[in-house]
Amino acid sequence: MVKSKYLTGDSAAIGQFLDKFDTFLFDCDGVLWSGDHLFEGTVETLELLRSKGKKVVFVTNNSTKSRQDYQKKLANLGIPSNVEEVFASAYSAAIYISRILRVPAPRNKVFVLGESGIEQELRTEGVPFIGGTDPSLRRDMTPADFDGLADGSLLDPDVGIVLAGLDFHVNYLKLSMAFQYLRRGAVFLATNLDSTLPMSRTFFPGAGSISVPLVYMSGRQPTALGKPSQAMMDAIEGKFHLDRARTCMVGDRLNTDIQFGIEGGLGGTLAVLSGVSKKEDWEAEDAAFVPAYYVDTLSDLRGGGSS
Repeated sequence: MVKSKYLTGDSAAIGQFLDKFDTFLFDCDGVLWSGDHLFEGTVETLELLRSKGKKVVFVTNNSTKSRQDYQKKLANLGIPSNVEEVFASAYSAAIYISRILRVPAPRNKVFVLGESGIEQELRTEGVPFIGGTDPSLRRDMTPADFDGLADGSLLDPDVGIVLAGLDFHVNYLKLSMAFQYLRRGAVFLATNLDSTLPMSRTFFPGAGSISVPLVYMSGRQPTALGKPSQAMMDAIEGKFHLDRARTCMVGDRLNTDIQFGIEGGLGGTLAVLSGVSKKEDWEAEDAAFVPAYYVDTLSDLRGGGSS
């Protein structure tokens, strides 16, 4: 069984760990912060890595924010960054739709279950869309809606893609529209399949909870474009020209972050215990993914700063 090395408090081991990698891919929620609560020592740890010449990339499955939104959040929390260092699932989905999927017009319009982050990234890529934050869809279903969806009069014939992300205003009407588009052959995509969202030091439904009803209705599985999807890893590698053997994924979830790094063939994975997964999860005999290293909190890496 693969054993995970505990780094907290071991200065020599931390120094050796840092020397092994040139690039660090960071999950955000549960690693750097929870909701709007910045974990102590986060800024100083990132500064340490940068001072050692390490490349830092923020890789997040939170589709509610665009890269620009995330960069603003980082700045507001006192974390120096630029937009090009942020790789979010909404951006990953937009890139996939515009540059890889390339559904021929006019059936290339996207029906969005999600927030403004998805809309901003689709707009940047020139991808037409409906749904999303449209206020006209934030209402109860009416008898006329049932009729209009049944006969197709309420549907846009140009929609050929359904993209499901975290939607704070999901309702029966939106799900019904998405289902009807899927029944008519639309491509089924998801920004990510996270079951929960870390927020305010606890957990809430994640983006995966939005797509699951559609999976159940349609009997189809979406192509997911956030961690642990290797489509996202390939896009990151292409953008940053990183050496996978000298790259470490840092995260708090075994089934997204750590799986992402292991299946992507990265040189290492580091789990932090400030988020979702706990040590017992990867020490279980049936654990599917085991991080190469783990720490109690990200700031513990400062214990090897002088190496």
